[in-house]
Amino acid sequence: MHSYGLLLVLFGIAAGIATILYAITVTLGPRARNPTKDEPFECGNIVKQVNHRVSVKFYIVALLFILFDMETVFLYPWAVIYRDLGWTGFWAMISFVSVLMLGLVYVWKKGALDWD
Repeated sequence: MHSYGLLLVLFGIAAGIATILYAITVTLGPRARNPTKDEPFECGNIVKQVNHRVSVKFYIVALLFILFDMETVFLYPWAVIYRDLGWTGFWAMISFVSVLMLGLVYVWKKGALDWD
């Protein structure tokens, strides 16, 4: 239970820091309304039409990014204990990365990464 108490203290500290930073931003931040600042924007570009449809390609690329990004998370624990795993762990990770590469080539050939 002692380790859970430390985890609870860590979450408390994180929540406290977030609360303090939010309070400082609200207290010290500018409050003057400006018509230019109130316009919707994306990536620094002002958008005149807010209710535009987003292409399905955007969502497909986003889902593929999340998929491959989450798969690469498994590389970190493997790299930490790489020497303990030996050749068996090496070949297991080579097969894992090969499956990822095959998936990426398949998605690329299907044209899911084209932004047209």
